[in-house]
Amino acid sequence: MASKAIVGEKVGMTQVWDDDNRVVPVTVLRVRPNRVVRVKTAALDGYSAVQVTFGRRDPDKLNGPEAGHFAAAGVEPGLKLVELRLDEVDGYEVGQELTVETLADQGRVDVTAVSKGKGFAGVMKRHGFSGLPASHGAHKVHRKPGAVGQCATPSRIFRGKRMPGRMGNQRTTTLNLLVVEADAEREILLVKGSVPGPRGGTVLIRDAVKGGS
Repeated sequence: MASKAIVGEKVGMTQVWDDDNRVVPVTVLRVRPNRVVRVKTAALDGYSAVQVTFGRRDPDKLNGPEAGHFAAAGVEPGLKLVELRLDEVDGYEVGQELTVETLADQGRVDVTAVSKGKGFAGVMKRHGFSGLPASHGAHKVHRKPGAVGQCATPSRIFRGKRMPGRMGNQRTTTLNLLVVEADAEREILLVKGSVPGPRGGTVLIRDAVKGGS
């Protein structure tokens, strides 16, 4: 798990220049202040985590359980409730605001989001298969996977076999992204490279668990 984490939104990609005048491709993440709604501890909940929300939401549009949850915490309702699993929750309290400065001193971060859904895809696009021969008797099977199972024994396809199916739309984490800039006043975080998900998607940013140079 992580020691620090925060929730943001993916804005898109652009590029900046470093001190050596070299272009650096970056992803812009909007990190609005995260308000702590609940603090979970290992003693009471079995694990340690911080439940946060961000943005503003009309209280009249909340259902009963949601309104009661925010009212019990005394926190202004936000757009979403997101749980951040952390190693330690000491120092966190309900109503506290977490800003992008939380990760400003981190050299690298991990970013988790739901990747773009690409619909049903074949094995060549989904798994990188090379396909069957284009000649020598191959007839309308050029993009097919070929044989996928056994004959009489055990006469079935094993679980996990790479086959056609839905591609994307799954929780994905990109590790060790370099933090290029963290600006609390503009509520943005710039990380080198790409992150999963579409523009406007919710992303979870945490300090890099594997480190890196």
